[in-house]
Amino acid sequence: MAKRLTMYILIAMVVGIILGITLNKTVADPATLKDITGYISILTEIFLRLIKMIIAPLVFATLVVGISHMGDTAALGRVGARAIAWFLGASLLSLTLGLVMVNLLQPGVGADLVLPPEGASAGLSQADFSLKQFITHLVPKSFFEAMATNEILQILVFSVFTGVAVTAIGEKAAPLVRGIEALAQVMLQITDYVMRFAPFAVFAAVTTALAEQGPTILISFGKFMGSFYLSMLVLWGVLLSLCFLVVGSRTGLLIRYIREPILLAFSTASSEAAFPRTLEALDRFGVPPRIASFVLPLGYSFNLDGSMIYCTFATMFIAQAYGVELTLGHQFTMLLILMVTSKGIAGVPRASLVIISSTLAFFDIPEAGLLLILAVDHFLDMGRSATNVVGNAVASVVVAKWETKHLDVIEPPEIEPAHAP
Repeated sequence: MAKRLTMYILIAMVVGIILGITLNKTVADPATLKDITGYISILTEIFLRLIKMIIAPLVFATLVVGISHMGDTAALGRVGARAIAWFLGASLLSLTLGLVMVNLLQPGVGADLVLPPEGASAGLSQADFSLKQFITHLVPKSFFEAMATNEILQILVFSVFTGVAVTAIGEKAAPLVRGIEALAQVMLQITDYVMRFAPFAVFAAVTTALAEQGPTILISFGKFMGSFYLSMLVLWGVLLSLCFLVVGSRTGLLIRYIREPILLAFSTASSEAAFPRTLEALDRFGVPPRIASFVLPLGYSFNLDGSMIYCTFATMFIAQAYGVELTLGHQFTMLLILMVTSKGIAGVPRASLVIISSTLAFFDIPEAGLLLILAVDHFLDMGRSATNVVGNAVASVVVAKWETKHLDVIEPPEIEPAHAP
């Protein structure tokens, strides 16, 4: 099924590209084009809503079951500490690499782009980091409110409390654990149903993006986009090399398992859409569910490597485009600011752009520069989402290896079960 789904998604992308470009070239009236793409985008919207529908109960069920199987709170604390340590290191690596690559490639220098007036507003609120607000936001006022709004971090906090309580009660909680295990299996089955709709969503997302923006915008921003995608490929190489140091040649097997979640995240420009399939891929790779179900949701809040590299890269690109000189000291300060603020707005829509907006204001770089990257943000978000999947998969594997010392493959890669003659 996984192999066929990957093929269907690729076919959907190709068909979407052809139809999107055709609509852009043949429909002259912008209002008519917007109406057409509005109806087509219903498919993508439905798919993403289906994903949101299953994520909260899936995270809760798998995490509670995983913690109950850990056996003690010491193991939970140890896994959490190792995961946070990796997240901080990976974030620093991503931010630094973005800074290095944008200085080497300098996509904003000499760019033949029409710069928006410096006083123009991008229409994004500037979120100031507040430690008090961040900490209080971690704790849900209501479990049901957290589930309804898909606040993954709050769901994680409640799930940890539930898992620890279940472990403390022991045998008395066994019926509840069996019920939650059944819930996890049901949610995974629903995930399988939802994923069958993915090619249609991919087709609609690609068609809409190209119909509205047109292929010419990719040429206009070719240097910027090419430089950023090259930087992300370098980040992939570094992350997978670190993974190789931990698990050796089995890194290639991991890539084969997560290629479908990567493709899904890339084509829909949504890391969230790939979450269920990434969880399944890690399970097949041999990452214990008790670790994957804890590290992966945590990573979706604290380990968005694609978003991190974009923050430094895009901020420096805008500075270069407007001719704003930033010294090495300024850039180091930027690195520290982004390291802190990026951890404080988990769950904020278009979080990367909000972080960049705040950083631009701090260094007196025209906020209007955001209007430049907004034009191609969807195409960049596709790469960011795929990179986030890679980063969180590697994080889960590394933490699992540190914790268990070995990983057992549950299912051989892409081998169909034999059928009786």
